[in-house]
Amino acid sequence: MRGGFPAGNPLANILVIIAGILLVGASIVLGFFAFLALSAIVLVSAAIIGVRVWWLNRKIGKGQEQAKRKPHKQAGVIEGEYRVVSKDRDEA
Repeated sequence: MRGGFPAGNPLANILVIIAGILLVGASIVLGFFAFLALSAIVLVSAAIIGVRVWWLNRKIGKGQEQAKRKPHKQAGVIEGEYRVVSKDRDEA
């Protein structure tokens, strides 16, 4: 039995080796770019989720802080400020 490549032609053997090397190289390059694309998708998704969670925590924290700060007021009482624009001349 003879070991090595099945083709008896050395030129065919060289072409098979070159085609195999090109195929393996192309697979590695495509795999690398697929990995980069998947990594980019994961990073963008993680950033979006992180910003959303931070924003919700901030919003919830502000709501709790305002609830602690403001005392409960009586229903029916409206507080506000006013400024006298003009006085009646009859009061003097």
